[in-house]
Amino acid sequence: MTETAVDFLSVREAAEQRRSIRAYEPGPIPREELEEILDVVRRAPSAFNVQPWRFLVVESPELKAQLAAAAFNQRQVHSAPAVIVLYTDMEDALANLDAVVHPGMPPEQRESTKATIRRMFSAQPADEREAWGAGQGYIALGYLLLAAEARGYQTSPMSGFDLAKVKEVLGLPANARVPALVAIGHAAEEGFPQHRLPLASLMKVA
Repeated sequence: MTETAVDFLSVREAAEQRRSIRAYEPGPIPREELEEILDVVRRAPSAFNVQPWRFLVVESPELKAQLAAAAFNQRQVHSAPAVIVLYTDMEDALANLDAVVHPGMPPEQRESTKATIRRMFSAQPADEREAWGAGQGYIALGYLLLAAEARGYQTSPMSGFDLAKVKEVLGLPANARVPALVAIGHAAEEGFPQHRLPLASLMKVA
């Protein structure tokens, strides 16, 4: 099946249609569908192009049960065919600057850019550095919710969980942060319609 054979939602349609879903239809999500969604998400922007986000897709019922216990037994963790654990790892990102600094730069500029990034983050306490990375991770989260909706999958982002337990269950690095767990699948409920503040109450022009 080619990309042109599928009717994807526009960004605006996905944003207007999306709602948080907690009950999902059974059945696995095809691997190629998950990869297509995450291939969109990886294109999210990040400061210095550091791209600190990583994605762990949890499909195993046994592992989902352990993850649910770490997430206060939220029912969408049990119900969804997959839960995407969006985590950030600044140690790994900084160890792989060759892969993230643009190869189109002249060699001297590439080396200077890598040195600047290392100098800036080495001056920060580890907790502050990882918090910065998690902040970048929320950009990827927004992309993930819209990319899934555009391809016909519903989601529920979760910030309610025991971080230490999530990292223990999944074997994540000790320094990692987890901006969100995201249940994903086909909805088995309508969910609540969107209720958002009007643009006029949010936007000002200076």
